[in-house]
Amino acid sequence: MVIPCEPEAPEPEENPDGFPETTSLAGLGGRCFVTEGSFFTFSLSVVRSCRKAGDVKPFNRREFLGAMAVGAVAVSPLGAQAPAAVAASGPRKVRLGLIGCGWYGLVDVKAAFRAGGAEVIALCDVDDDMLAKAVAEVEALQGSKPQPFKRYADLLAVPGLDAVIIATPPQWHALPFIAALERGLDIYCEKPLAYDVREGRAMADAASRSDRVVQIGFQRRQSAAFQAVRQFINAGELGRVVQVDAQIHYTAGTLSAVPVAPPASLDWDLWCGPAPLIPYSPQVGHKNWRLEATTGHGHLVDWGIHLIDATRMILGLGAPMTVSASGGLYELKGKITTPDTMTAHFEFDRCPVTWRHRLWGSEEFTPETNNGLTIFGEKGTVFVSDNKWTFIPRGKSAERRVTEVKADTGLLHMAEFLSAVRERRAPSCTTADAHLSTTAVQLAMIALETGTRLNWVAAAEQVTGNAAANLLLKREYRAPWKHPYSKVSNA
Repeated sequence: MVIPCEPEAPEPEENPDGFPETTSLAGLGGRCFVTEGSFFTFSLSVVRSCRKAGDVKPFNRREFLGAMAVGAVAVSPLGAQAPAAVAASGPRKVRLGLIGCGWYGLVDVKAAFRAGGAEVIALCDVDDDMLAKAVAEVEALQGSKPQPFKRYADLLAVPGLDAVIIATPPQWHALPFIAALERGLDIYCEKPLAYDVREGRAMADAASRSDRVVQIGFQRRQSAAFQAVRQFINAGELGRVVQVDAQIHYTAGTLSAVPVAPPASLDWDLWCGPAPLIPYSPQVGHKNWRLEATTGHGHLVDWGIHLIDATRMILGLGAPMTVSASGGLYELKGKITTPDTMTAHFEFDRCPVTWRHRLWGSEEFTPETNNGLTIFGEKGTVFVSDNKWTFIPRGKSAERRVTEVKADTGLLHMAEFLSAVRERRAPSCTTADAHLSTTAVQLAMIALETGTRLNWVAAAEQVTGNAAANLLLKREYRAPWKHPYSKVSNA
């Protein structure tokens, strides 16, 4: 089962926007949830250490921005160590199983190897050829052969298993997730948490009743740029945050959407699983299932969710109060089944957040801001992407400040999970918090489908006065599978 997460973005040109001042920290990492005081205190100490003794002038903004960048790197769990140095330290091995052996499943496995102290003892996939290739690749990487399985229940029963990585398409997240908890296993599960809101609630409830370590794959929480912006805002440098714009525009690659017989090696019925059994085509099989409505649920749910989650992390947001959306298929109609153009508006208690995407024509205009957050505040504007953030103070002649802080967020997120497993502590992205981010984008898709503005009551997880929207919070499972919400939660 190929498990693509998001397309690989081209490397940006060096300083494409021509900003004059750039602090480059290429190759260093950042950490997600550092304590409120420790990061800021360390960052200011960087400024002090660079000054001459007796210099008591107030910090200027140039010094502050540079200190935030260095501080974000310094508090990383891996610091500036290379992956090989981390692996050489010899932590206790965590014995892993992988469910879903496609592209991103193997990306996660390789991140575990690079972090050090991991052994993959079992693999599971519904495509025999893909499974065999994954077994051979993992054996070549670690020197021992993992056991292959077609069904996740068989993998979960392997003796000596410590944890599982779930890297399937979203319709196959909830059932193996809950089953793994019932087996007493720790879990690294890719985003989105679930396909529908009720699945997410069942998963969050199951995790809260368990003492297992669970990390959800919102890797951008490890971005030093996002962390620095969080601290910059918390320090009052932006003033009151008025609004956030989030966007990821890219040109979606598509394959043939004409139904054909699935490959002989692929159990297509089992691949679809609890989701509707749709006709197989190259477009929805091992490639662009992320843009198929019944599986990936579209670009906002699959990739855009990273930026919605990052916005929540930076600003400390909970659930949205209202959600509205518009969009449709304008360029890729007949090729995909989710919007190629979409706008969603979320009203959070602190400020509104607007999402936009376009899956075509992304190279023609402002490619440097195709992927990122624009945060508008009283004192200026911040644009932040994975590895760079820019502060634009208010005023026509104000100088833009650019800080680059590159990090391997996938490695950092996996390393944090493995450390949490060994130390028996909660990692940075809990199931409950991932459920909030996942629910937000799912509500946007429901708003689009119903053509209504949703008034969301987070405590009850219900839409006020909108029966059609509430029906879409839970998708009925295809037989013989049973939806976990009725089993785990109070349906």
